[in-house]
Amino acid sequence: MVHSYLKHGPTEAFGLVCSASSNSIYDGKLAFVPALEDVLVWDVKKGQMLSMWHETGHRAEVTCIIQSPQKDIFAVGYTDGSIRLWNASDASAVATFNGHKKAVTALAFDEAGARLASGSQDTDLILWDVVAEAGIFRLRGHRDQITAIRFVEAVSSSVPSTSATAASGFFLTSSKDTFVKLWDLSTQHCVQTVVAHRAEVWTLAVDVEQKLVFSGSAEGEMKAWRLDHEAMSAGLQENESGEVTKMILPVTTLPLSSKHKVSQITFHPSRPYLAVQSHDRSVEIFRIRTEEEVRKKQARRLKRAKEKEQAKAKGKGKASEGDEADDAEHKDVELPDLFTPYLVVRASGKIRSFDFPNEEYSTQGNTNIFLALSINALEVYSFPPPSKDKSNQPEATRTLSVELPGHRTDVRTLCLSSDDLLLASASNGLLKIWNMKTFTCIRTMGCGYAVCNTFLPGDRQVAVGTKNGEILVYDIASSSLLETIQAHTATVWSMHMRTDGQTLVTGSADKDVKFWEFEQKLADSESPHSTRLLSLVHVRTLKMTDDVLSVRYSPSGKLLAVALLDSTVKVFYQDTLKFFLSLYGHKLPVLSMDISHDSKLIVTCSSDKNVKIWGLDFGDCHKSIFAHDESVMQVAFERNDTREGENAKPTHYFWTVSKDKILKYWDGDKFELIQKFEGHHGEIWALAVSNHGKFVVTGSHDKSVRVWEKLDEPLLVTVCRYQLFLEEERERELEMLYETGIADSMNREDAAIGSGAADADGVPATTTDTEVAAVAKQTTETLMAGEKIMEAIDLADNENSVFREYEEAKAKGGLSEQIAPPPRNQVLAAYDIEPEEYVLRVVERVSPTSLYDALLVLPFGKVVSLMRYLNYWAQREWNLVLTSRIIFFLLKTHHHQIVANRVMRMALFPLRKHLREALQRQKDTISYNLAALKYIKRQSDAKLTAEFFEEEMDEEKVRERITEGKKRKRVSIKA
Repeated sequence: MVHSYLKHGPTEAFGLVCSASSNSIYDGKLAFVPALEDVLVWDVKKGQMLSMWHETGHRAEVTCIIQSPQKDIFAVGYTDGSIRLWNASDASAVATFNGHKKAVTALAFDEAGARLASGSQDTDLILWDVVAEAGIFRLRGHRDQITAIRFVEAVSSSVPSTSATAASGFFLTSSKDTFVKLWDLSTQHCVQTVVAHRAEVWTLAVDVEQKLVFSGSAEGEMKAWRLDHEAMSAGLQENESGEVTKMILPVTTLPLSSKHKVSQITFHPSRPYLAVQSHDRSVEIFRIRTEEEVRKKQARRLKRAKEKEQAKAKGKGKASEGDEADDAEHKDVELPDLFTPYLVVRASGKIRSFDFPNEEYSTQGNTNIFLALSINALEVYSFPPPSKDKSNQPEATRTLSVELPGHRTDVRTLCLSSDDLLLASASNGLLKIWNMKTFTCIRTMGCGYAVCNTFLPGDRQVAVGTKNGEILVYDIASSSLLETIQAHTATVWSMHMRTDGQTLVTGSADKDVKFWEFEQKLADSESPHSTRLLSLVHVRTLKMTDDVLSVRYSPSGKLLAVALLDSTVKVFYQDTLKFFLSLYGHKLPVLSMDISHDSKLIVTCSSDKNVKIWGLDFGDCHKSIFAHDESVMQVAFERNDTREGENAKPTHYFWTVSKDKILKYWDGDKFELIQKFEGHHGEIWALAVSNHGKFVVTGSHDKSVRVWEKLDEPLLVTVCRYQLFLEEERERELEMLYETGIADSMNREDAAIGSGAADADGVPATTTDTEVAAVAKQTTETLMAGEKIMEAIDLADNENSVFREYEEAKAKGGLSEQIAPPPRNQVLAAYDIEPEEYVLRVVERVSPTSLYDALLVLPFGKVVSLMRYLNYWAQREWNLVLTSRIIFFLLKTHHHQIVANRVMRMALFPLRKHLREALQRQKDTISYNLAALKYIKRQSDAKLTAEFFEEEMDEEKVRERITEGKKRKRVSIKA
């Protein structure tokens, strides 16, 4: 008999405002921020989360976010090298681009939003066609992670901007290899490399006019560069001395208030401000002056200097000629004069990124700046415009913030109320109460460094054990601290409530185990009818030989287990505190333990990465399991599911969490791993199990709290759940591992250009590595798509060969006319389509971004078959765009094999004939329609001109009236 288990799955993640893995975007009202693998959209003013951009099954963390010129479209880069285009209006992923082998670190849209450039930790740059959803080309040249990309349009005074010859295809890139490179997209090559700094270049900014470039380095230096648009338009040319014309020219170094890493430089899109982050907790704002303002300021200074000199000369009786002042009048305006420090915005925590809103919602003329903090919070600051009053120094004031829905630091401890409706989570500084139905934070209270917590009987109060040995008792209804008890002299590592709810036990690093009873007292001593609250009273102490790390009562109420720093667990009778058992076997201290519902088993977890299951009758170790790759932080037995009734058989299933970021579900009787869950992106510190056996909750270093529920089938009347068979689960895990391995082996890791490093096969890299390459990356999705195309081709080939044999036999006279033709394939019969059309349907279902990579999987034999079907599609004029794309790609990829094969060369003739005819017919149709539209336009213009000339106006007025006529007018239509 196969034993089955109830399957669990992730259902909710909360407690995150924003994570520190990526930059954030702010449009003046909404903030688009990273939240581990998701993107959250916050209404900053209301402090309300409007939507979450989540793709089921995708776990990679967000590393980069950028908004397209088409306002609703956002490009989001991830740690697995993928890029997704999201539509903000309906929170859906429009397209997925796979091309990078490592995390995407930089993204940039061109001016129209039709092209997207991406840079990665794999040192590659890729240009994507957003409309066609395909990679255009890959550029190589940098030796380290790409940190910034900026599109630049070359504007030359000698070449008209409307001319087709104007070179507009450039982008600037910076990298940790200290270089800034300028790439010409028309030639697909780097046209200039600048050694920008002595340390890593972390950021790049181009002004609105695209004349100045600012770069910031890890050593706190900000440099300014000038772009020579004339040289960019002319291309690579030699000057009189035989040197190649430089397109990026150094200007100066701007002084900053601090010498820390310059992590971000941003120009305000519409106002004269430049913001620079060169410190963890502050952003320096520069005011951009015009040359006219600078000259006026210089003139005022000179005037004051002259007056001072004249006053001194009068005192000495000499006349001052003021030659120096006259010379200074002709002094050139330098860049540091144009960019003057204005103010410093100081945040309440470490800043991850900042952004200026595109649209200003403020009516007071103030400028807003949005800060995304690394401490899981968002802030908006406002600063005033420059004023002539020098006495008042401008200051930035915080106007909006979003911080309540999350912890500032790691979630260290969790506990659930007896009815599972409330969750208490605590961290260093905050205790939060969450509603487990809506997953919203309903109470926030300040506390010390929390290490453990528990709900007191009645679920109205929470007790928190802290690092300095205090027990803090909070009232949930009033969000107030009721009592502070100096319970221990060192960290309170653990606390547990006895099953009857009469006693609380605490264990501490001061080697004491203390027992506390509850007494009721009035909330208001003067009012006898006020609410009664629980207070802790110390009743007795158990002295231990070493630090106490965990304490646990047995559900039967008879035993007390105490885990010590010496890696042992001592078991005592709880009433007399008489010693009963010593559990010895762990190599490192036991961090947590739990006793089963029937009080027969105790499970312990340790820093030695092992979980041990012991019998409580004799203290024998039933099994030692190497459970995790890192320290196992907490363990807890699953409670019986109340939905199964009182007669449900108690189980010995238990949960473990670890620093390896994984939650695991175990069978304590069979010693088998049932399920493992990968969801967190940091060490998991805390675990809380539902008192009704419905779910578990975990808290992590990534500041998120996640819920993992038993999956129910709501469509059935009976309580029927998804069942999980261990063999199926293991097979699924092995299959995923195998598919990932195939994809990784097909993606050859190329070394940096000219490095001579060995590739994935151990062969040294040769000089054949080019600066430009095709965009290709095999993933499990592209492999599956390739397999589906192969299956469709096989099915169609078999169907065609069967009918061909039947027709040939019939033509030879070997078959009588009474014999029926062979039966059609079931799939083709179900769809009632021809084999050629079925192959087209399968190919059409492959996403455009995965199509080329899927075609690369096809063996050459299948390519030959596919060419026949392409000929058929061209003849029938089916999806000519897709047909042309596939033909072009296959000819480019398999050029040598096709040229060498006479049969293939002959097969190309009918393909060329049919495709040209079909494309010519489409071209004729489009040309005819275009000519018709032009004719209608000319008729309309002629009619308007005739009407206006009848009114006896001159030609200029006529043209003005025609232009007005082209504008849209609001017309009321009556039914």
